[in-house]
Amino acid sequence: MASNIEYLIAAKRQSALKRKVAVWSAGPDTSEDMVAEEVPVALVYNGISHAVMMTTPAELEAFALGFSLTEAIIDKPDDIYSIELIPQQQGIEVALEISSQCFMRLKNMRRSLVGRTGCGVCGAESLQQIFKPAKQTPSTDFKVSHRAIDLAVSRFSDYQPLQALTGAVHAAAWCDVEGNIMRACEDVGRHNALDKLIGALWQQAVFQQPGFLLISSRASYEMLQKAASVGIAVVAAVSAPTSLAVDIAQASGITLLGFCRDKRQVAYSHQYRLTD
Repeated sequence: MASNIEYLIAAKRQSALKRKVAVWSAGPDTSEDMVAEEVPVALVYNGISHAVMMTTPAELEAFALGFSLTEAIIDKPDDIYSIELIPQQQGIEVALEISSQCFMRLKNMRRSLVGRTGCGVCGAESLQQIFKPAKQTPSTDFKVSHRAIDLAVSRFSDYQPLQALTGAVHAAAWCDVEGNIMRACEDVGRHNALDKLIGALWQQAVFQQPGFLLISSRASYEMLQKAASVGIAVVAAVSAPTSLAVDIAQASGITLLGFCRDKRQVAYSHQYRLTD
């Protein structure tokens, strides 16, 4: 476990920066602190800028793939022909070349989105663009125990090295039914962390296997929409869900849990997948 965590910390250090700070405790003192790096990342499809997201500059290829999938810009990874990271003076451009069919669909969306940290709807042109039809999660008969969720929650912090360094980021993790964390991604934006996780794991088809998503944030509507878009059946949030998230979970067939901490969980929908 220690070597694994050391590797994760090393991999995440590029997303944390040193800054001089003044500390007040017994008296004023000067020191250095680690802060989460946040940069504008422009997602450009076939030469047309579509979205500018404020993200942590790590695993950007996975982020671009996950965002493209969960925003229904593409249907499968093969729809992306290339991904190129282009550093710019103000941030990073992620240039994607996608199929002509997907690009035509993207142009028909007529959407220009600018996302701040934790924002999932900035720039949407209408309410209809926010409320997407609920995608039905495939029917599954596997069970997840409260004990397994407790185990994953108890180990979650071990997979958040950037949060340990900075205290400023969210995480999304995929866990098996025994509560083992298989992969985790971090970002300043909760939905960005989920997009990175989806992009990193999509080609392994893990979301169609028994398991659950664990998120460090509240369960908001866009988190449930993204989970439903890739067939995730169980979502466990450390914090609270919103009313719209519960509605989407009910409509999509997702088992949604909130307040997963201190050996306590609150189930809001489709409890049939849960056992003691």
